[in-house]
Amino acid sequence: MDEEAAARRRAGLVRTLRPRPAASPLLDLASNDYLGLARHPAVTAAAADAARLWGAGATGSRLVTGSTGLHAELEAELADFCGFEAALVLSSGYAANLAAVTALTARGTLIVSDAANHASLIDGCRLSRAVTAVVPHADPGAAAKVLDGHEGRAVVLTDAVFSVDGDAAPLDRLAAVCRERGAALIVDDAHGLGVLGEGGRGAPYAAGLAGSPDTAVTVTLSKSLGSQGGAVLGPARVIEHLVNTARAFIFDTGLAPAAAGGALAALRLLRREPERAARARAVAASLHERLTAAGLASVRPDAAVVSVRAPSPEAALRWAADCRAGGLAVGCFRPPSVPDGVSRLRLTARADLTDDQIERAVAVIVAAAPAG
Repeated sequence: MDEEAAARRRAGLVRTLRPRPAASPLLDLASNDYLGLARHPAVTAAAADAARLWGAGATGSRLVTGSTGLHAELEAELADFCGFEAALVLSSGYAANLAAVTALTARGTLIVSDAANHASLIDGCRLSRAVTAVVPHADPGAAAKVLDGHEGRAVVLTDAVFSVDGDAAPLDRLAAVCRERGAALIVDDAHGLGVLGEGGRGAPYAAGLAGSPDTAVTVTLSKSLGSQGGAVLGPARVIEHLVNTARAFIFDTGLAPAAAGGALAALRLLRREPERAARARAVAASLHERLTAAGLASVRPDAAVVSVRAPSPEAALRWAADCRAGGLAVGCFRPPSVPDGVSRLRLTARADLTDDQIERAVAVIVAAAPAG
């Protein structure tokens, strides 16, 4: 451990915890609160009411004492909103990905995984005991070539929106590749729910995959819905299979009632205010346009993640620290969190940001930008 710690220090890759205050003076472009709902009065009130009614914790696994009426309501409304037959709520988006990948594959299954997939999907592949083929990022042709050489069960696995650069997967073309070759498709829509699709119904909905019998979708409740937890969406028989076989579901304590209540309130609020999804996308587009016009290497966003590349890990750290000193909180992604080895600032385009706040954020980022 000491040797690895020294190597991290030399490479500028040491990570530290920084507890934030309840009321931070910083303008937040670092969190995943895409719709600005984490502190919405209706959401926090629902979370508090659920804790008072059901208790602070779920008290057990979902199959023992951890299922409440709130969990059932949330599952029904999530499935309906996203256009799927059924849903299953878990304690985190990470657990949802582990559950979906491990329960829907087995030894001998071929998993075709995008090179830029989230760590939770990668860990699901490792735990599944399936054969995993990693293909170039967002390349349906590469996925097709791998599937063409395989006989037997196969699953294509992809993020809907990739968390590092904020680009979207070509879901319609991936689905066509799967259907032509009899493969299933698992999509992690953590960064699409609440931002993409009609009224924020997600990237699979936008791609016409909602309700597909050969598609399963995972989501998190901790980003656009401002709460915590995760869910798997899909055909009812897929959800029934997970209830009976997914170890990440069976042996884990259920999602806390407060989190379920908060997520349910946020989902209902999004139904009433679908314009929040479009506003998040508009803020992302505005950030990208202004940063690009200032000469920075910003990647065009497909959802609410805006990436701005830095010349080195050390430069990215200094840049983020200088932004913080200027009153702005930004994300800082460095290896090994980024599969391409390129360090960058990661900005969250929140729907509740005003035009003045966008202008202020861009001014701070540009002023703090490293040379080169």
